[in-house]
Amino acid sequence: MKSKHLKLLRAINNYFVFFLLVAFVVTCCTMLFVNILSRSLGVELTSENLATSAKVTFLNVILVSVLLTVIDALRRKWAIDRPVKRISEATDKMIKGDFNVRIEPASAFADDRFNEIIECINKMAEELSSVETLRTDFIANVSHEMKTPLAIMKSYAKLLEAKDLSEEKRIEYAQAISDASARLSNMMTNILKLSRLENQQIYPNAKTYDLGEQLCECLLQYESIWEKKKIEISTEIEENVKVCVDNELLELVWSNLFSNAFKFTDEGGEVTVSLNTENGLAIVKIKDTGCGISPEEGAHIFEKFYQADTSHATQGNGLGLALVKRVVDIVGADISVSSVLGEGTEFVVRIKMQ
Repeated sequence: MKSKHLKLLRAINNYFVFFLLVAFVVTCCTMLFVNILSRSLGVELTSENLATSAKVTFLNVILVSVLLTVIDALRRKWAIDRPVKRISEATDKMIKGDFNVRIEPASAFADDRFNEIIECINKMAEELSSVETLRTDFIANVSHEMKTPLAIMKSYAKLLEAKDLSEEKRIEYAQAISDASARLSNMMTNILKLSRLENQQIYPNAKTYDLGEQLCECLLQYESIWEKKKIEISTEIEENVKVCVDNELLELVWSNLFSNAFKFTDEGGEVTVSLNTENGLAIVKIKDTGCGISPEEGAHIFEKFYQADTSHATQGNGLGLALVKRVVDIVGADISVSSVLGEGTEFVVRIKMQ
């Protein structure tokens, strides 16, 4: 009801605007025309003639004003009201959570600026739709990933309740619960780190340091793992390679890449780490002789919760490489992967030097 009153008031206002404008223009033109005509014909104007002319002029002003008001109303309806209505309806749907809505371009009668607004809204809807899909998938994957360690913990906790349980079994079950809880804790930690990185709550604190030393320190953290699995370590690290980046963020990259290399390399395999410089770049290569991945799977390994090798699903949660990719993007570096099924995988990280 309020909208109808506003439209009526706007129509009346437009009419009076056109009425005054037309009245002024027509009156001036008529007076000028009559004055010139009377002088050229030598005819003296009487009050009766003037009154008749004024009435005719007034009626013409009313008719022309009505005509212009109708034309303006139609123009507004096609050029303004329709695009605004479609934009309002689309944004209302987006507010309610429907990000699949798209607005058709405005007609040729409409201002081109409406099409600019429509194009921006369509792009925003597309981005929001993509984000919503990622959010939904993220929640679904988190729920799924949490169920596995929780189910393990629940099962083994139930087994520990047995009264006739041997000491050996008790230790085994307790270790299984400890491993599952560690995996759950690690997943939560990675989720928090990834969330902070994606929301730009972690700001890089760049400083110059020796990249080779950092690689060696990170590699030594996995010494117990490679000794247990009898994995051969090959290193070729160039000395005095300085980079100016956030060392704590970059440490996350090496930790996750080394963890994956040792995790997916079978007993007796080999992990190779190299560092060299080329064209102002520090190039780090981490290669393993693990199970490898196919090209199709390689295109998705940096996505959250993606696990190329489902047979090793219990060993990870698919967040490590997503974290690696985000950190690499933040520090302005570049990462690529090459792999052959059954032969192994190589990650290459390129970092700008000082």
